[in-house]
Amino acid sequence: MRIAQIAPLWERVPPPAYGGTELVVGLLTDELVRRGHDVTLFASGDSVTLAKLKSIHPRALRLDPSVQEGTIYDMLHLSTAYGEASEFDVIHSHMGCLALPYAKLVKTPTVHTLHGIFTPDNHKMFFHARDLNYVSISNSQREPAPYLNYVATVYNGIEVNNHKFFPTPDEPPYLAFLARISPEKGPQHAISIARETGIPLKMAGKIDAVDVEFFENEIKPQIDGQHIQFLGEFNHEQKNELMGRAIATLLPITWREPFGLVMVESMAAGTPVIAMHLGSTPEVVEPGVSGFLCDTVADCIEAVGRIQTIDRTECRNYVSRRFDVSQMIDGYEAVYQQVVAARHDYSESVFLELSNGLNNTGLNNSEISISV
Repeated sequence: MRIAQIAPLWERVPPPAYGGTELVVGLLTDELVRRGHDVTLFASGDSVTLAKLKSIHPRALRLDPSVQEGTIYDMLHLSTAYGEASEFDVIHSHMGCLALPYAKLVKTPTVHTLHGIFTPDNHKMFFHARDLNYVSISNSQREPAPYLNYVATVYNGIEVNNHKFFPTPDEPPYLAFLARISPEKGPQHAISIARETGIPLKMAGKIDAVDVEFFENEIKPQIDGQHIQFLGEFNHEQKNELMGRAIATLLPITWREPFGLVMVESMAAGTPVIAMHLGSTPEVVEPGVSGFLCDTVADCIEAVGRIQTIDRTECRNYVSRRFDVSQMIDGYEAVYQQVVAARHDYSESVFLELSNGLNNTGLNNSEISISV
């Protein structure tokens, strides 16, 4: 099958550090190539892929201080990809709302994976394009927008074997937090949990421009370099090590998490997750097997005291059974086949309808040319 993958330009594929969407796109693209598909990846020029790479900019926008208007590059990016739509059997967009107007203008079907959340503003665009083909990354993600044409839910996957397993945590013990340093990810609550339990906290993650004030006012004053440490932005190996040596990874979120790849990465390392019962977390964490789900910060503090009841080997096995990359690829291959077949069925029905109408006029099919 000829498949186009369209990734955001903000990060390269795969990302050198933080970037869940780009990590998923990288794994998906390379595995599709290994399975014999003809794949073209539209992404930043510094991306690394087994597919054919096409880019309108040499590096990730986040790393280029000369870029002042990112939306201009997004438009060029999407215009380039959709300008070649007829070359593909299916287009797979990871661009959210931005790709919807383009997808409505071409015959090649587009699969839109929803990597983010719904907002009062983007609802308007999604409702306008509600008949397109959508894939959710958790069932809970669908709830704010039940009107969309959901083709499937496909959970994000990881290459479990690329995550080192840590059968025992470090001594003395510590807690890990790895996410964007933003209010919705809950680093402020992670600090409270660490202080109340008396267990040190090691934090890592990127700080977006919109979150600098939050970091400076609410997080930085609590960082003492010993009990509360902030280690900056980590790459894959550093993330694996940080979470794998911890007794637990904290995810005390305050928002509807669409999926939460860090939970799967932590569990693959053998480290259970203590997460708030919000958004996708009940679909990702198996209580008592791979971690605990909590309703309050007090619940999280109590859960830390029970974390040693989790079998770290079974924690990793749970990820292998549910979130290995092969399961993600199987899911997307089924989606591609479904939308391509639906287009074929639609084209056939249009042809037959037009043919029947023309036969009633006395014309014969060989005298006409129909494009569908």
